[in-house]
Amino acid sequence: MAESITPRRMAAEGGGAARGAPLIVTEDERLLDDLLRLCAAAGAEPEVSPGLPERDGGWESPPLVLVGADAAHRLDGAARRPGVLLIGRDLDDQDIWRRAVGIGADHVLFLPDAETWLVDRIADAAEGVGQQALTVGVIGGRGGAGASVLACALAVTAARSGRRTMLIDADPLGGGLDVLLGGEGAVGLRWPAFADSRGRVAGSALEEALPELHSLRLLSWDRGDSLAIAPEAVRSVLAAARRRGGVVVVDLPRRVDESVTEALAQLDLGLMVVPAELRAITAAHRVAAAVGTVLRDLRVVVRGPARPPLDDEEIARLLGLPLAGALPAEPGLTDALAKGSPPGGDERGPLARFCSTFWDRTSPTRGSGGATP
Repeated sequence: MAESITPRRMAAEGGGAARGAPLIVTEDERLLDDLLRLCAAAGAEPEVSPGLPERDGGWESPPLVLVGADAAHRLDGAARRPGVLLIGRDLDDQDIWRRAVGIGADHVLFLPDAETWLVDRIADAAEGVGQQALTVGVIGGRGGAGASVLACALAVTAARSGRRTMLIDADPLGGGLDVLLGGEGAVGLRWPAFADSRGRVAGSALEEALPELHSLRLLSWDRGDSLAIAPEAVRSVLAAARRRGGVVVVDLPRRVDESVTEALAQLDLGLMVVPAELRAITAAHRVAAAVGTVLRDLRVVVRGPARPPLDDEEIARLLGLPLAGALPAEPGLTDALAKGSPPGGDERGPLARFCSTFWDRTSPTRGSGGATP
């Protein structure tokens, strides 16, 4: 199984299991070795018991209980609870289903076939996964549209409001969002460190490893020659970022290759920044057509000022996309960036006001994988 970045899980004081740790109930040494290996891959430090734990709360408190097929009979009389998985090896063991009903198991799994699924469940339990982050991508309708500035401003504004925020730079040719945020020297990992990621990346470990700037976590590029990340790594990293909850903002390049497709597939919505000019609208048509093959919810942000006969609604109509809003020019932005102030740093400026309004109006649609204004 592929390695993943996982946090160190320390046992809680008092002899109990680590916070978020699963409980393993088995005396089958071979099965126990496999389950311990899978827990290690998921970043979890389990408690092991041959039967019902004797300590108070030992059965009720673990988020997940992994019961070996050999130990099901030792759980007779245990209180019914969610999160119980019965683990076996013999696909021909017909009696395992009766035992699963007897202990109220949610699922019956057979190793090694179910290893990948089980690692994900263990990691979810260890991380305490709740509602996934609202994930917003920003892309320019043409070059120089200001998409990176808007992506940074959205992240800075979200973090300032108290939201857990991660900003991901998915454009290796964009110059680096760490530079735009004035943090090119900040300590932390950049994209090349995750280039070989496969399978599951632990969300908490990802967050802890990244530079922290303006109360947000940033995944950007270093100054090396690496210009591409494998689609599998993009999928793993973005999935980990989303599991941490809050807000994830992704700055997208103006192309759709396999890696960008992986990023688009995990967005709840996209914002396309389009300057209010005819050439930009023509270019944006092509970008929208490419992005729209993957992303269902793409909205237009018109960067003004718009001049007759074009207004914001007309530009959105010409592109066949809903209007997310109009972004007026911000006087002094270039000078502010040169002095180290991040985009959206001026709470009273047009950029910050636009972003604050966007976050106030946008909320996750539970159960649909989307978002509503």
